[in-house]
Amino acid sequence: MEFITQLWLPILLSAAVVFVAGSVLNMVLPHHRKDYMRLPDEDAMRAAIQAQKLARAQYAIPYAHSKEDWNSPEVRQKFQTGPVGLLVIGRNTAGMSRQLIAQGVYVLCVSLMVAYVASAALFTVDAPTYLKVFQVTGATATLAYSAALFTSSIWFHVPWGNTVRHALDGLVYGLLTAGFFGWLW
Repeated sequence: MEFITQLWLPILLSAAVVFVAGSVLNMVLPHHRKDYMRLPDEDAMRAAIQAQKLARAQYAIPYAHSKEDWNSPEVRQKFQTGPVGLLVIGRNTAGMSRQLIAQGVYVLCVSLMVAYVASAALFTVDAPTYLKVFQVTGATATLAYSAALFTSSIWFHVPWGNTVRHALDGLVYGLLTAGFFGWLW
C-alpha cells in the first residue's frame, strides 16, 4: 500500500481527467451518437415491456437455460428466425447522478490499479524515465478501459462499431492516465 502514499497525486489527477474526458467524449463529441438506435415504434415496445412487469435484470431472447434447452428444436428454431438479443431493464430514473458517481469510483479504481502495477514494475528501477512510466501505465490503463469491451461484441451482439468507438475512448483514457503518471512519477 506504500504505492498509494507515493503516487496519490497522479492517481487522483488521472482519475479526474479521465472522468472529465469521458464526459466530453460521450456527451459533447458526435462519435457516440450511433451507439443506440431508435425503435420503429418505441411506444408499442414500451407498452409490451410494461405489460410483462419485468424486474430489473438482463433478459435473453430467446432464453435457453440448459444444454437441453439449447438443443431443443423449438429453441433452435427461435434462434434461426430471430430476433436474437439481450434486453436490459434498468432502474426507473431520469437522472444520471448514480451512474456518474459509479463512473467516478470506477476511474479511481482503475488509476489505483495502474499505480499498483506501475509500482510493482518500476519501483525497483532507479529513476525510471518518463517514457518508461508512460509505457507501463499507458498499457495498463488502456487494457483496463478497453480490453473487456470486445467480449460484448463477441458474445452479446453489441455492434462492433460501438465496441471499437468505446475501445478508442479507452485508448484516449490510457494515454491521459499515462501522461499524468509519467509527469508526476
